[in-house]
Amino acid sequence: MKLNDGHDIPQLGLGVWQTPPAETAEIVATAIQIGYRHVDTATIYGNEAGVGKAVRTSGVAREEVFVTTKLWNDAQGYDNAMRAAQDSLKRLSLESVDLYLIHWPAPRRDLYVETWRALIALREQGLVRSIGVSNFNADHLRRIVGETGVTPVLNQIELHPRFQQRELRKVHAELGIATESWAPLGRTQALEDPVIVAIAAKHGKTPAQVVIRWHLDEGLIVIPKSARPERLRENFDVAGFSLDAQDRAAIAALDNPDGRIGPDPLTATF
Repeated sequence: MKLNDGHDIPQLGLGVWQTPPAETAEIVATAIQIGYRHVDTATIYGNEAGVGKAVRTSGVAREEVFVTTKLWNDAQGYDNAMRAAQDSLKRLSLESVDLYLIHWPAPRRDLYVETWRALIALREQGLVRSIGVSNFNADHLRRIVGETGVTPVLNQIELHPRFQQRELRKVHAELGIATESWAPLGRTQALEDPVIVAIAAKHGKTPAQVVIRWHLDEGLIVIPKSARPERLRENFDVAGFSLDAQDRAAIAALDNPDGRIGPDPLTATF
């Protein structure tokens, strides 16, 4: 997909939240061998080093693997953010990252605008190629754009069939911000839903493949996680079929305003 700064991002990637640091390099290397070209990590995950090792030793050219990492809340503020980015690059052992995100707005700290200015500087210095945010709501987005004139390339948010974030996605479309889904399988809840199971049987696919295909067909960037090679292959094998209008209508009906399973960005205290 084309981002608003002109750079491309692979629409399907691998998330490594809760991937054990000691196993990350091997899991990411396996994913790259399968064909993944997009890996999403974060400082708080504690596994940046493993991601960097896998990327450096994969045998695939560095420019072909899109690497995202994120700045944690305790590093918000201009100077702290500048240092945090350098620290992430050291752990990754990479000269730059393709995408750097503010992980949460942390509104109680009220430092996210200042932090955004640091990301702008990091991009200007060439340490990060694209800059974006995660878990921002419409007010947070409008504030950073209004106060800096720089629009994030994407907002990574909780999004899955039971929590489809339609109103926020409308704001993203208005501002030219791509939407990236975390917890895209609803932490496996969606995989057990009878509607998803029936659609999977109809297409001869697994429930996970149906949900990932739904994200792709909706124009979303999606980063399912797995540590198992067979599941990595399954999650990546979603070409060659698409959902019809009946399928998409059935999944749309699963949306629930109370379907959030992760923290609410407005009330999270970390």
